[in-house]
Amino acid sequence: MILAVNQPYFLPYIGYWQLIHAADLFLIGDDYQYRKGGWISRNRILVRGRPVWFCVEKKNTGSLQMCNEMYMSQINRRKKLNLLYDAYHKAPYYEEGLRLAEDILDCEETVLSEYLLHSIRTICAYLGITTPIGRTSDYPENSRYRREYRIYDLCRRTGADTYINLIGGTALYDFAEFRERGITLQFLKADQITYRQSGQTFVPNLSILDVIMFNSREEIISMLDRFSLITEPQA
Repeated sequence: MILAVNQPYFLPYIGYWQLIHAADLFLIGDDYQYRKGGWISRNRILVRGRPVWFCVEKKNTGSLQMCNEMYMSQINRRKKLNLLYDAYHKAPYYEEGLRLAEDILDCEETVLSEYLLHSIRTICAYLGITTPIGRTSDYPENSRYRREYRIYDLCRRTGADTYINLIGGTALYDFAEFRERGITLQFLKADQITYRQSGQTFVPNLSILDVIMFNSREEIISMLDRFSLITEPQA
């Protein structure tokens, strides 16, 4: 059984969805610490050929908060939809992207992690990704562990013999240490996926919304398998 765990991100890039698609079980790290300046509550869309932040508002509840301890502020729905119109109203699949964005923005969840979980499940449903999605907080006492020991515990409790992480986490985990515990460690590296955008120069790794606006559902589904798995240390 293949397990993947990641912090809940707001409308992340295509590699995040490839990770969910590749796993037999995906867990959002809802009791992981919120990282200011990361991708949990923001991503980038393309406005007139340049990347612009597209964010969800949250209440400032202090430092060292877990994602499931943070609460949403009221979302300015009209402002965000106007920004999406400005960015994508000429895109070929604007109507599909707009419907998804409206569904996500209309979510009434007040806990940040639950709001993000809803957005993740909404995009997965659109892309036909059927991987079960849960929360790390569904496993009591897992939060007492740190770093890779949290993963070892989750693999043991879910029966996973393989753990997949996005390629950006190669410095976090050691192949040999996972192997000693009977777990195969793999890192997912997305292919260089390009498509026609509104600007003259392609901007990679934008929000999945950008992918949806410019590509058909069938084209995006085909992108989900366009990755390689790193199974040993790279020289």
